[in-house]
Amino acid sequence: MDAFTFTPGTTPLIVGMPHAGFGLPDSIAATMTPEALLQMDSGWHEERLYDFARGLGAAAIASTYSRYVIDLNRSPDNENRFAGKGNTGLCPVERFDYAPLYRDGLAPDSAEIERRLALYWRPYHDRLAEELQSLKSRFGVAVLFDAHTIRSEVGRLFAGRVPDLNLKSGGGTKGSPELVQRLAAICAGDPRYTWVVDGQYKGGYIVHHYGDPANGIHSLQLEAVQATFMDETTLAYVPEKAEDIRRILKALLGEIIEWAATQGRRRG
Repeated sequence: MDAFTFTPGTTPLIVGMPHAGFGLPDSIAATMTPEALLQMDSGWHEERLYDFARGLGAAAIASTYSRYVIDLNRSPDNENRFAGKGNTGLCPVERFDYAPLYRDGLAPDSAEIERRLALYWRPYHDRLAEELQSLKSRFGVAVLFDAHTIRSEVGRLFAGRVPDLNLKSGGGTKGSPELVQRLAAICAGDPRYTWVVDGQYKGGYIVHHYGDPANGIHSLQLEAVQATFMDETTLAYVPEKAEDIRRILKALLGEIIEWAATQGRRRG
């Protein structure tokens, strides 16, 4: 199984889903606890939630392996520079609720981490970097929309309930402030959902690493709370619940594409 799936697009936008995968190689699964195999911290139903993106002309890249194998939104040197003190690591050894992921004595050592970097982390990032440069060359501008989902309560990371829509731009340094303002207006347009821009967390490794607005590459991260589209107890996707939040997500991507087209013409 490849480390990612990729779908080309026809616009300056690429949607990234670094936590969409659930693949667990047998050799790794054999070292894990029963709690780990539940994959509770994964990006549940992300590809289904954003399956409209292709119709908008966005490219898409999605992980195929679990974030428990290796977290694609963490620095390859495992330094936690951006997201927050409660983060799990590059090859996490515990869930967000602190339950251990590995049976005693079987957590990955440095050699195993390097093996996973080569097999799973670098192929995804090499392809993402290549596509961003290709979009920049073709359109004069490129936008990465890093799509995430999160449980409504994650005590390790947030106090209380997580806002339904968490838009992150590296504190306004990794994506156009004008674009962020336009997206925030869309989030604010439906009073049923709570939202925040660059709140407690201002984005993970991917947003900070790839965003370079001065050179025409903008990166944004959005975390959508899973309770807005699924049952967090059974983990089942709920289409009638998802319909409303998908309208907002589609409006966000459409706004990005419209904004990027204008920027590309200006640069041209």
